Amino acid sequence: MIASIQGKVLLLGEDNLVVDVGGIGYLIYVPKILPATLRRGEKVSLLTHLVVREDSLTLFGFQDQEEVFLFQQLIKVNGVGPRLALETISTHTPDVIKRAVLNKQEEIFSQVSGIGKKTAQKILLSLEDRIPLGDDYVFTPETAGINAEVREALTTLGYSVLEAQAALQTIPDDAPLDLEIRLTIALRHFS
Repeated sequence: MIASIQGKVLLLGEDNLVVDVGGIGYLIYVPKILPATLRRGEKVSLLTHLVVREDSLTLFGFQDQEEVFLFQQLIKVNGVGPRLALETISTHTPDVIKRAVLNKQEEIFSQVSGIGKKTAQKILLSLEDRIPLGDDYVFTPETAGINAEVREALTTLGYSVLEAQAALQTIPDDAPLDLEIRLTIALRHFS
């Protein structure tokens, strides 16, 4: 199994890279945010997961072990293949996924293109025993509600769901439960 790869970026796609390692170009599917952070000719180091099928060998690459672990857990869920697992990691950060599992927020998974209500429920049921979680991932119902309002406001302003989730992560846990204050803090993430 290919567990990691290091080389020079030859080509950048929307959700993939071609990485040159010793004269061989490896096509690696990655979370959509990664190609935007790289340039051709730049060195890259990725942790990988190789998916072996009867008719193909497909490499999926990630920046850290947490993403690899979540990808591996997601593809174990009935109805979630590697491309849908990658789309989930492209849409939400590992922290958002963990919080969604702990707080049983199926709507977080339903935001992922290709995941409906039933698949979201399967993901929650499957992952709740597989993902180690701490108390720092618990939302009170009030926090979850106000954060959903902030996320909706950010997406209305034109930010993607992934950008909105990243901005939500910057809001301190002890921030007031006020929409304007939380939205102001989240907007600072983009400045």
